[in-house]
Amino acid sequence: MSRILAVGSVAYDSVETPFGARSETLAGSATYFSLAASHFAPVAIVAAVGEDFRKGDLDLLGTRGVDVTAIERRPGRTFRWAARYGSDLNDRTTLSTELGVFAEFKPTISAEQRKSSYLFLGNIDPDLQRGVFEEMAQPRLVACDTMNFWIEGRREALDRTLKIVDLLLINDSEARLLSGETNLAAAAQKLLTMGPNALVVKRGEYGAAVFGKGFVHFVPALILDGVVDPTGAGDSFAGGLVGCLAALDRRDEASLRLAVAAGTVMASFTVQGFGVEGLVAATSQAIAERHADLSRMAGWAPSKLPLRPAR
Repeated sequence: MSRILAVGSVAYDSVETPFGARSETLAGSATYFSLAASHFAPVAIVAAVGEDFRKGDLDLLGTRGVDVTAIERRPGRTFRWAARYGSDLNDRTTLSTELGVFAEFKPTISAEQRKSSYLFLGNIDPDLQRGVFEEMAQPRLVACDTMNFWIEGRREALDRTLKIVDLLLINDSEARLLSGETNLAAAAQKLLTMGPNALVVKRGEYGAAVFGKGFVHFVPALILDGVVDPTGAGDSFAGGLVGCLAALDRRDEASLRLAVAAGTVMASFTVQGFGVEGLVAATSQAIAERHADLSRMAGWAPSKLPLRPAR
């Protein structure tokens, strides 16, 4: 089975929504990604945490089958983020951001990790993303996430990074900003000329669209009761998507269609709990059942996700 290397943040979030609040709960892009991806394929995290990082949280990742040996513990505080959501969960106010040791994060890749077949470059500086890629032996797929901050502030570096990316994950507003196009289809076609072979546009409660060279596919979001916290949904989506591709070890149109569905399913668990609660509670059986629900809702032929044996 192909192995995934995920580079990104491991952090603590303090989040308040109309449905409750959590203080300093385990979070971070690499955390959400790896917990989702680990249901499909082996995954290792490259990240940095402070000396205040709780051992129990490291143990939690390990018990979920995530390789944490490359999470460096450094002097200082772990990356922290605090936010408040309004009654419309798309309305979010960032209250504080404390980078801590993440401010000086420079990924260190071991000789064994360089052999990983699948690489996920989380939402970090584009030069750091490209530096990780240049240390890899020969990954079969490079997936990358980015955001407005890098698009607006580090555009030239991001353009260079996009040239080495196979799969770009981005939301619809970022796609428009990066491409300069207001129409989503036109934006996608332009982005595909910038390096990626495929583009996945995350549209939250409206689902996701995958644009390849010669095809377009749309996956609706699941209709859910009890959505309490959308934090980490995009990273969980990425984890399910890349994890599924690694398990299949293919990236043709059919595989991408199934992988986007897998990402949609994993994100649906995240939003039903605070922090990583929903992902941690998800079982292989529950994931398979939710994928079957999505297939029936979308009118697809029955199919199975390539889940790892229950751990």
